[in-house]
Amino acid sequence: MRDLIREYLSYVKVEKGLAKNSLESYRRDLEKLKAWADKNEFDLLTLSRRDLREWLIDLGRTDLKENSKRRLVSSMRGFYKFLMIDGHIRNNPSENLDTPQKGLYLPKFLSQAEMESLLAQPDVETETGLRDRAILELMYASGLRVSEAVNVRLRDLDLDLGILTTTGKGNKTRRVPVGSSAVEWLRKYAAVRRRKEDIEVENLFVSPLGRPLTRQIIYLLIRAYAEKCGLEDVSPHTLRHSFATHLVQNRADIRSVQQMLGHADISTTQIYTHMTDAHLKKSYERFHPRAKKG
Repeated sequence: MRDLIREYLSYVKVEKGLAKNSLESYRRDLEKLKAWADKNEFDLLTLSRRDLREWLIDLGRTDLKENSKRRLVSSMRGFYKFLMIDGHIRNNPSENLDTPQKGLYLPKFLSQAEMESLLAQPDVETETGLRDRAILELMYASGLRVSEAVNVRLRDLDLDLGILTTTGKGNKTRRVPVGSSAVEWLRKYAAVRRRKEDIEVENLFVSPLGRPLTRQIIYLLIRAYAEKCGLEDVSPHTLRHSFATHLVQNRADIRSVQQMLGHADISTTQIYTHMTDAHLKKSYERFHPRAKKG
C-alpha cells in the first residue's frame, strides 16, 4: 500500500507541479490515514464511506489545527480519486462525503437553555421581529438548512397537521414535522403577511418591501440575535445541529433523525451520537468526584 501512496505522490507531482514541502505534507496526511486503517485492521482499498467518516470523527478529537484537518480531507479525497482513475477501486468512498468546513465532525450546537434564550430575542411586537421569531422557531423545530428556509412557501406548510414539505440537497423532497411552538408563531406571522396585498412572491419569509429573504440576511439576523444574548459563533447551521443533537439526547431513533435531516447516508447522521457521547463524557469528567486521578 505504501507503493500506491508513492504512485499517487508521483502523479500529483507531475499533474499539479507541487513543491517538495507540499508533497511531504500529502505523504504525512496519507500515512495518518494508513496508520488509522492498520490500527483498525482495515485495507485502504476497501474502506467504505462510513469507515472514512469514522476516521474523520477520530480526527476531530485531535488537537490538529483546522487548516491541517481540511488538508487531510483534501489529501484523502485526491488519493481515492487517483485510485479510481488508476483502476484500483470501482467506487470512490470519499465521493459526496459530507464534511463541515470548520470543527471537523464535532459541530457546534446550543444547549436547550441557550436555544430558548435565542428564540426569545426578537421583538415580536414588530412585524420584522414576529417574522424573525417564526424563522428561528421553524429552523429549530424542523432542522432546516438556511437554503431550505428561504425557499419555504405558504403552500409547503400544513399547520393543522404540523408538517412541512421541503426540498433539500440533490433536489430531494422530504416531509418534516413542525412542533406546536413553531406552528403558533408561524400562524401569527402568516396572518400578518397575508394582510399585505402587494406581495407577489410565494416565499413565506419576506422583507418589509415584500421581497424574498436571502441566505445572507438570515445568517446576519441569527448572528445578531445570538450576540444579543451573549452567544458567539452561531450560524443557521448551528440551529440545525441543535435540532438533531437535542433529538438524539432525548433518545430519538437515529433513522428518524436521518430522515428529518434529509441525509442520504446514515453515517452522516451518526455524528450526533458522537457529539452527545462527547457531551456526556465532558459533563462526567467535570462533575464526577472520581473521574480524574488524584
